[in-house]
Amino acid sequence: MLTKRYIRHFFLLAVCISCLCSCARTITESGKASYYADKFEGRKTASGEIFHQSKMTAAHRTLPFGTKVKVINLANGRAVNVKINDRGPFAEGRVIDLSKKAASKLGIITTGVAPVEIKYKKK
Repeated sequence: MLTKRYIRHFFLLAVCISCLCSCARTITESGKASYYADKFEGRKTASGEIFHQSKMTAAHRTLPFGTKVKVINLANGRAVNVKINDRGPFAEGRVIDLSKKAASKLGIITTGVAPVEIKYKKK
């Protein structure tokens, strides 16, 4: 009977540790966001995908392709979720380059650049 109790406790402890280890950290970056010019429509991105202004995609300098990122416009509070499929932006102070659809939902088409916070999970 005592052995069964220890086995049960050991199993529960292992499950708890496994759950804690699988939790991802949320990373936050701040900076400016810009969006792609129309001339990039239909061109290949660094990931090999074809770029479309109508998709919810973005470029980041270092995040792995396919990473899902939440972008929050700090000027108006609007937020979108995008997928990283390209590299950039390479302008100082900018942290992300957005498709026109994502930029429109964030309300940055008229200004071209906006202060943002980006959040993503790091495994």
